[in-house]
Amino acid sequence: MSESYREIRKLIRADLHRYYGRCDFRVLAKELLFGAGFKYTFWMRHLKYFQAKSFLFAPLALFSRFMYRRYVFKFGFEIAHIAEIGPGLMIGHCGQVIVHPKVVIGRNCNISQGVTIGVSNRGENAGVATVGDDVYIGPGAKIIGKISIGNRVAIGANAVVTKDVPDDGVVVGIPAKLISYKGSEGYINNTDYEE
Repeated sequence: MSESYREIRKLIRADLHRYYGRCDFRVLAKELLFGAGFKYTFWMRHLKYFQAKSFLFAPLALFSRFMYRRYVFKFGFEIAHIAEIGPGLMIGHCGQVIVHPKVVIGRNCNISQGVTIGVSNRGENAGVATVGDDVYIGPGAKIIGKISIGNRVAIGANAVVTKDVPDDGVVVGIPAKLISYKGSEGYINNTDYEE
C-alpha cells in the first residue's frame, strides 16, 4: 500500500508531538540536530515512503536509506522500516532496540532502551507480536512470538512477554505476569496531536 506524502508528514508530526507536546519548526530543528529517537523515526518513515515509489524517487530513497542505516549504527536502533507502526512512536533513549519487520504497532507507543520485539520460530506462538495503542514498553523488555498486546498496556522493565496481554494490563517479571489493570495511564503523554 502506497501512502501519500501528506500521510507521511502526519506520521512525522505525530511522532514529534509526542516528545514536546507541540510540533513547530524550532522543535523539529532541535530534534533533527540533537535528538536520537525522533531523528531515527524521521528517516525510517521517509525510507518507507520513498522506497515504495517509482524509480524517479530512487535518489531520495537512496539518501533516506543512507541516513537510516547511519542512525542504526549510531544509536543502536534496529526498527525495520517496513514494520507497520502507527503515529506517535516515541523512543525514549539511545540503546539497542530491535523490532522485527513483520511486527504491527499501534498508535502512541513508547519504546525504551534495550527492548526487543521479535519472532518465535516454533510452537503455538510461532510468529510476531501485534502491539495495540497507547502501550508503554519499559527498559529491557522482550516481547517474543505471535501474541497480542492490548491497548493501554504497561510492560515493566526487563519483562519477558510470551503470552497475550489484555487491554489495560500491567505485566512484570520473567516470564511476565499480569499484576493489575491500571494500564499505561501517566506513561503515555502528548497524544493530543491533530489527525
